[in-house]
Amino acid sequence: MSYLGATVSSLIVVVDRRLRVAELILRILICGLGVLAAALVGSDSQVKVIFTIQKKAKFTDMKALVFLVIANGIAAAYSLLQLLRCIVSISKGTVLFNKLLALIIFSGDQVVAYLTLSAVAAAAQSSVYAKLGQTELQWMKVCEFYGKLCGQVAEGIASAVAVGVCTAVVSVISAYNLFRLYGGSNGGRTARWWPARRKPPPADFHACNLKHERRRF
Repeated sequence: MSYLGATVSSLIVVVDRRLRVAELILRILICGLGVLAAALVGSDSQVKVIFTIQKKAKFTDMKALVFLVIANGIAAAYSLLQLLRCIVSISKGTVLFNKLLALIIFSGDQVVAYLTLSAVAAAAQSSVYAKLGQTELQWMKVCEFYGKLCGQVAEGIASAVAVGVCTAVVSVISAYNLFRLYGGSNGGRTARWWPARRKPPPADFHACNLKHERRRF
């Protein structure tokens, strides 16, 4: 049984190490793609000349795009802070055992995930209206006049979608890191991954059985 316990313990260490590496990679992606999405949408503008009249379109003309830029900026900044924590944790080889810290990380990851996904949903809906228009409300197809603007916005939304997916996966990892602390019976520090050893039968158990068999014969 001690061999089984050592094997399972080493397996837990390997899984924990792989999860930390995966979290590190995901937070790097969130930071980089979040900055890219905010830069693509935030710097987007196009000037169109209509009958000698210059009309400039910017991302601020659509409030959903402003929300997208802010959300991705927050996600990138938050991921940068968490990235530094992950680097320190991996370099020291420590494992997260503090329930309060795990709860704070889990809550922050949940907020960022919901924020980025809601921003992507709002921006995607507004972009569909800009691309296809809405005849019932007399909304024109803006992308027919501002093709460059819409193309760059589409690239920014694609990056933001990737950010949303990464934040969702990171929130799952942080949920595991939190709830595994409540799975064990030793103060919540580690969870028991193998069954407890059964107690051996009493010393006179076999002797009683032998006497019983002799009486039968």
